[in-house]
Amino acid sequence: MKTQNIHAFLVILFMIFAMQAQAQLLTKEDSLSAGLVGRFNNFSAISGYGEAKVNYDLRSKTANANLTRNVIFLGHKFSNSVYFFSELELENAKVATGTKGEIAMEQFFLKFSINQSNYITTGLFTPRIGLCNENHLPTTFNGNDRPFIEQKVIPSTWREMGISYYGSSQKIRGLNYSAAIFNGLNSKNFAFGSGIRKGRMSGSNASASNLAVSGALLYYIGNFRLQYSTYYGGSAGMDVIEADSMGLTNGMFSTPVSLNEVNARFSNKLFECKAMLALINIKDAQKINAAYKSNTPESIYGGYFEAGIHLMPIIAKKCKKDLTVFSRIESLDLNYKIPSNAVSDDYQKQLISVSGITFAPTKGIVIKVDYVFQKTGQYNQALYKTNPLGPIQKFNKQTQFVNLGFGFSF
Repeated sequence: MKTQNIHAFLVILFMIFAMQAQAQLLTKEDSLSAGLVGRFNNFSAISGYGEAKVNYDLRSKTANANLTRNVIFLGHKFSNSVYFFSELELENAKVATGTKGEIAMEQFFLKFSINQSNYITTGLFTPRIGLCNENHLPTTFNGNDRPFIEQKVIPSTWREMGISYYGSSQKIRGLNYSAAIFNGLNSKNFAFGSGIRKGRMSGSNASASNLAVSGALLYYIGNFRLQYSTYYGGSAGMDVIEADSMGLTNGMFSTPVSLNEVNARFSNKLFECKAMLALINIKDAQKINAAYKSNTPESIYGGYFEAGIHLMPIIAKKCKKDLTVFSRIESLDLNYKIPSNAVSDDYQKQLISVSGITFAPTKGIVIKVDYVFQKTGQYNQALYKTNPLGPIQKFNKQTQFVNLGFGFSF
């Protein structure tokens, strides 16, 4: 009898451990976000993603191998309505003198669920702008690099300190909306040729004297995903005396920057396509140039179109692997309009095509190969000590690269 009791106890104990093990398998960020772990009040999740590539320059016949990034996600569920999210990123394998490596918090926020359709986040978060800013896992985009528009125009990954609200309509099925308020940019750090990218504060001693607001409408209908987002924020967080001395305005939305973008995506079992158009306006670019001599433009634009074919449903209908052949064309101009005290540079007018293959042998893993062709205008010698391609190489308006790499997310 005692033996039977011991046996029953061991079976129950084993079942408990099995249930806990099953709970720990739900470690994806999406599981925590979607509330798929409702019965575990103290559930913690570990997740992550990363990517690496080899880049070969066909013109100079040189190659570069790099561990682009590795990101660790840690999340915790305090209750059925309060969650914690964080992402710690290491870029370029290490941080050391003379390297371009970086260790940074990519996200760090609390999420408060109001109900199944509405929630609030506060902390360091990525606002809903563009396609890749929120959804930038390497398994979600084709090519070894994110679209150039979402690097040079929309500065993904763009994260700031603030508070945001997300909701979905009960009357219009598939309609989602969001609004956020957070710290603005720093125009002192605007650098010619990189748009507003270096003006991001990214949660590091960010000035809250100037603020920014953003909003987005996201609509799912059939096989389409449609989105419009807007941003408006100040870029001169300083006191009245300092602002006057620099010839800039003072206030919450002083020296404003605005960004508007629209994107659309279609996907089914056989085809996928994406399109995006983004426009940035910097109203006080002339004042910024007078203060910092940064050659800041008045407006920047960029757009792209991408199409892909999923071959596996054609080759083997029941195969769970994915093989996508794609092509993307991008057009951008980082000095589309310039103020009277700026200097134009045709090198900032770029036409880029990316074509390649994305192979997913299993869910969460992608192997990528792509060919990049880039065409620019002639660079303005008054703006460069040497040509933009380097002191040794002869400048050529056309550059070509082949990239081979892999990415993962779990």
